[in-house]
Amino acid sequence: MPELGLILLAAGRGTRFGAEPKLLQPLAGRPLVRHAAEAALASGLGPVVAVLGAHADRVGDALDGLALARVVNPAYADGLATSLQAGLAALPAGLGGAIVLLGDMPRVTARHLTDLADAFRRADPAPSAVVPVHAGRRGNPVLLNLDRLAPALAGLSGDQGAGRLLAGRADVLECPMDAGVGLDVDTPDGLAALR
Repeated sequence: MPELGLILLAAGRGTRFGAEPKLLQPLAGRPLVRHAAEAALASGLGPVVAVLGAHADRVGDALDGLALARVVNPAYADGLATSLQAGLAALPAGLGGAIVLLGDMPRVTARHLTDLADAFRRADPAPSAVVPVHAGRRGNPVLLNLDRLAPALAGLSGDQGAGRLLAGRADVLECPMDAGVGLDVDTPDGLAALR
């Protein structure tokens, strides 16, 4: 079975939340970013790397006590692609896949992650990626087959994430899941709706 790593993208500015960083907003008594980090660790799937950027010290403090590696992306303002690449570079060499989580998706659970991993490991031939789908729409997190996608991921730039890379591929496995894979927090109203 391919070994997996997990990348928690937590480098964004979250500008729609004003002066207080989005990822530090409280939800159920914990900072928003901690929900995704705890899900990643609870999955037990492999090493977890948190990619920090904007507000790196404060977001890093919100992750204190968690058994994950932290890497600061000094180029976070250049777009999502740089954070994804920083996370990939920080994972141990030789992994077959990486699950990429977003720090602003507090309804993603360890079960979502293990379901992605199980689908990846059962598939024959191995897909280039496994993506969750709810109500006909692709969501996050995504599992990327590093054996197939590493060169293409290295070539991403700007605010390009893996979604654009996967859009035209026929070898992407879609995995039906619940609404949690489509609930990211982009605005204060979006956060209020989750409370």
